[in-house]
Amino acid sequence: MTESPLRTVRVTRYVTPLREGGSLPAIVEADDGFLYVLKFRGAGQGVKALIAELIAGEIARTLGLRVPEIVFCELDPILSRTEPDEEIQDLLKFSAGLNLALHYLSGAITFDAVVNTVDARMASEIVWLDSLVMNVDRTARNTNMLIWHQELWLIDHGASLYFHHSWQNWEQQHQRPFPFIKDHVLLPSASELEAVNADFRTRLSSERIRAIVSLIPDDWLTGESPFTSPLEQRQAYIQFLEARLASSEFFVKEAQHARNALI
Repeated sequence: MTESPLRTVRVTRYVTPLREGGSLPAIVEADDGFLYVLKFRGAGQGVKALIAELIAGEIARTLGLRVPEIVFCELDPILSRTEPDEEIQDLLKFSAGLNLALHYLSGAITFDAVVNTVDARMASEIVWLDSLVMNVDRTARNTNMLIWHQELWLIDHGASLYFHHSWQNWEQQHQRPFPFIKDHVLLPSASELEAVNADFRTRLSSERIRAIVSLIPDDWLTGESPFTSPLEQRQAYIQFLEARLASSEFFVKEAQHARNALI
């Protein structure tokens, strides 16, 4: 691996849990003085959710979409000694080492499709991104978008690339339908998918895909999998993303058909 362009910070203070879903992310303070939303390697989905967050988030940034800064975050389990909640104590202990965090957008409000509007171009860009990485978690019930300083920011991509939890038939995953796109909160507004597809296929190069995948730490790639080395597992992520990008017309048409059924 080459030297990572992502910063690494160290947790100095556990501030408060964000009790959303089952992963118990938390607001923490780091040694650079900033607050972050920390995603724990010891949570239910383990490092796979962190890998998905890293890959999808950095692809989104490459495509010009707004994502809070992603950093690696070192966690010392000694912090668990001052935490009265036993569940959080265990989470801190099991998450010792390198985790992932996103810069905390203080004062941001959750995107609400009833109140907030997104133009056709941006809606199409976000639908395209989520189709590429198979993100199942951008629905009206859980939009995973924030409004901060009157701009739209994307968060929480840990449910992307869901096939990597088992790696079953992973070589064919790029060709699999993505039926969950019908539930995407922005799909009704995504009328410019073909134009976005032409643009994004030039922006997201194979070189950039490889650079993003190279960011994954080796010790996140040592769990149960059909691969014999971190290098081999990284190559599988690259192969999936390159193949899915090359066949993007397939998932664009799928999204268009789902949209036509809604409007």
